[in-house]
Amino acid sequence: MNIVKFGVGDTLIMKKKHPCSSDAFRVLRAGSDCRIVCLGCSRDLTLERRALEKMIKKVIPQEGNAE
Repeated sequence: MNIVKFGVGDTLIMKKKHPCSSDAFRVLRAGSDCRIVCLGCSRDLTLERRALEKMIKKVIPQEGNAE
C-alpha cells in the first residue's frame, strides 16, 4: 500500500477532473477523514483518507511548509 503524505494547505492534483473541469484541490483538514475544496468552483468535499489517497496524482506542498 502506497501512503501519500499531505497536510493542511497543500494543493492536490487529482487523476480525474471535477465536473467544473478543475483538477486542483486544497486541503482544509487532514486526518482519517479529509476535507478538501475545489480551486475551480470552491465546492468542499469530505472524503475518507484511503479513498482520497487513491485519487491523488500529485501533491504540491504549501509555500513555507517544508518537510
